[in-house]
Amino acid sequence: MADSYDSKVLPIELSQELKNSFIDYAMSVIVSRAIPDVRDGLKPVHRRILYAMFESGMTPDKPYKKSARIVGDVLGKYHPHGDSAVYDALVRMAQDFSTRYLLVDGHGNFGSVDGDSAAAMRYTESRLSQIAMELLRDINKETVDFGPNYDGNEQEPLVLPARFPNLLVNGSSGIAVGMATNIPPHNLREVIDGVILMIDNPETTLQDLMQVVKGPDFPTAGVILGHEGIRSAYETGRGSIAVRAKAEFEEGHGGKTHIIVTELPYQQNKARLIEKIAELTRDKRIDGITDLRDESDRDGMRIVIELRRDAKPQVVLNNLYKHTAMQSSFGVIMLALVDGQPKVLNLREVLYHYLQHQREVVRRRTQFDLNKAEARAHILEGLLVALDHLDEVIALIRASATPEIARTGLMDRFQLSQEQAQAILDMRLQRLTGLERDKIEAEYAELQKLIGELRAILADEGRLLDVIRKELVDIRDKFSDERRTEIVAVEGEITNEDLIPVTDVAIAITNAGYVKRIPLNTYHQQRRGGRGMSMMGTREEDFVEHMYITSSHHYVMFFTNRGRMYALKAYEIPEYSRQAKGLPIINLIPIEQGETVSTVIPIRSLAEEDVAGLTLFFATRQGVIKKTLLQDYANIRRVGLIAINLREDDELIGVRLTDGNRHMIMATKRGMSIRFHEDDVRPMGRAATGVKGIALGEDDAVIGMDVIEEDTDVLVVTSRGYGKRTKADDYRIQTRGGKGIKTLNCTPKNGEVVALKMVFDNDDLMIITNAGVAIRIGVADISTLGRNTQGVKLINVPEGEEVATVARVVTSEDADNAEDVEELDELDGEQAEYVARESDGAAEGNDDDSDVEPSDDVEPSDSGEDSGE
Repeated sequence: MADSYDSKVLPIELSQELKNSFIDYAMSVIVSRAIPDVRDGLKPVHRRILYAMFESGMTPDKPYKKSARIVGDVLGKYHPHGDSAVYDALVRMAQDFSTRYLLVDGHGNFGSVDGDSAAAMRYTESRLSQIAMELLRDINKETVDFGPNYDGNEQEPLVLPARFPNLLVNGSSGIAVGMATNIPPHNLREVIDGVILMIDNPETTLQDLMQVVKGPDFPTAGVILGHEGIRSAYETGRGSIAVRAKAEFEEGHGGKTHIIVTELPYQQNKARLIEKIAELTRDKRIDGITDLRDESDRDGMRIVIELRRDAKPQVVLNNLYKHTAMQSSFGVIMLALVDGQPKVLNLREVLYHYLQHQREVVRRRTQFDLNKAEARAHILEGLLVALDHLDEVIALIRASATPEIARTGLMDRFQLSQEQAQAILDMRLQRLTGLERDKIEAEYAELQKLIGELRAILADEGRLLDVIRKELVDIRDKFSDERRTEIVAVEGEITNEDLIPVTDVAIAITNAGYVKRIPLNTYHQQRRGGRGMSMMGTREEDFVEHMYITSSHHYVMFFTNRGRMYALKAYEIPEYSRQAKGLPIINLIPIEQGETVSTVIPIRSLAEEDVAGLTLFFATRQGVIKKTLLQDYANIRRVGLIAINLREDDELIGVRLTDGNRHMIMATKRGMSIRFHEDDVRPMGRAATGVKGIALGEDDAVIGMDVIEEDTDVLVVTSRGYGKRTKADDYRIQTRGGKGIKTLNCTPKNGEVVALKMVFDNDDLMIITNAGVAIRIGVADISTLGRNTQGVKLINVPEGEEVATVARVVTSEDADNAEDVEELDELDGEQAEYVARESDGAAEGNDDDSDVEPSDDVEPSDSGEDSGE
């Protein structure tokens, strides 16, 4: 017996067995219990609860069911663990102070922020919420893989379709073996906008996403202090975010001050907080509190902290932040399962993996719908064959002894499949009527159209992404709400921008594509007619083409000749000396070969709320114009976006910032000009082409466009250094699309027109030649002449050289020394001055390439007696 017993004993090294068993246990906890999947943001227990409720029909349009019944279904079918674990998970999905967007619609006592536990499962009732249905939508269309449950008798989903990014939207927390996850909830609108940003531009950077996804948005609201913790969490997947309660001061009876607390940091217990404040007051660790009461009700939280008359409210509040849970830290660990492996992910990686999941879900759903439509079309084709040969079909069936013989006969006679033949045999007699035939033909036509659309989606990745985008937008518009958690800057928090001094700078761009930032006090004012000073040591045959004045902390919007738009902070452009050539602009913005910067607009802010009512007005070399709301350019991205859809062989020559209600003026190199009101141009989409602005003569082209302001003059400068000022009133208002009138008499002596500017008397003018020589003169020194004149010499241009660009400087009253300028907002156009006066803002938009509107060809409507024809 002993030998027989001993033969069944296997010698095993104890340490090895412990190691293997512990690894198996650890992986089971990680994969099957504690860590969420990056695709649907759910742990297995939550996924099983939602699926069991869906399978049992506990949808939002059905009555509530006992929670105990749900727990029983989950335990019996999918989750072989304790009932308390299942019920606790269900309760949390129904608590509005724990879950940002409720996945379970609970009826009964589901606990409170005071730490009260939920009633027993036999007393509460539940059903799926509306938004939870979006996690489960299309699950019956083979969109996700299923696997056997614990006993092999049932099939359960390994992941849910998750039509919105639930991992970030509702967050997750869990402790596994050797690792933990703690992902904060976010605002649905912001997260979906982040996914849409990645759909529109696969090269979207983490910094681009952080402009859209501002930070966590807790269900209990509160106030997040500073941006550093958020930035660290989004960049590395780990960070610590400080969250404060929302408190305000209120005057009470007898001159006393009350501190009113209306919001708490996430996951903090209100009852324990009140107990802690009472304890600190009793122990004299916080002085000045005379009364403490909880006035919270069904309308919201309200904790009243009454202070002594001589107490300093801010000091007491600071002590409460320091010693109680009124300020706490949320430690972010963005750990999730990726292909079954736990990984710490940054913000972009989380959204990327979710988007990949949605590609798979929509592709599989489309294939399922296609297979179903093709199968139905196949049956309808058989029915149509039967209807076309009705008498013969009836005779064949009547002559058949059995259904099998009839089915075989139909298949042989009409080359039908078995399914088609069976459908004919199953067809009711009423389908033989003419009306029913029409219905079959209409259904077949609709199916063919649907099949074509589904095949197009499967064949085109862009169409597939468009479907995902549209469905995400629908969910966003249906379920999103306003952000609850406020994000405030911390006093003393230093960002990279804080280390950059605020100074007035010049941004210079050369014809060869070099850019640099120069301190404005490098230049001093000269008199007109001088030789000027060299402003840049350019390469041979290179010259300064654009120069703009702005603040080092303002944004600089770049518009290229190919109609694209980019933006940088001015301090991001490297500073060089006056003689240095600068840095190739391609190192700062991703312009393509042959693409050049045609217009730069310095702007104080790109925040969307700062740009309401402002428009961008575009003009091209072929005389096309376009007006678009600035808010259409809201979400600026490093990779740029389409600003205008250009015709072939055309290029963008100018962009101006307006309020949509201005007079515009355009000029051509042959000396023609046209003035018209912006109302002549309807607002168009961001990627639209535009409409005709001026009818050009042979070998003519538009060289400039500007906004006519009150008390401004029209300044034109020629290639030989001549120029003049003309009163704006000398240019009568015409209808856009006309030939225009003369603005300058062009001769071989003065050359062709190269620049058009609207100027004030106290402005300075920077004139730059293609040899890199610049002169700065006061506009007041330039003569005011009539329209049809040649002008006066502004700069001495040697033979072989030409004026390359003209820039307008808006200065203060002290024009004798540029170092005394306190607020210098822009150069080349009146954008920044206009912004300072009207709004201060600007923005950019989504590169969706939609809303493309064809240009109209307006016949010249006002050629005038000065048309030059």
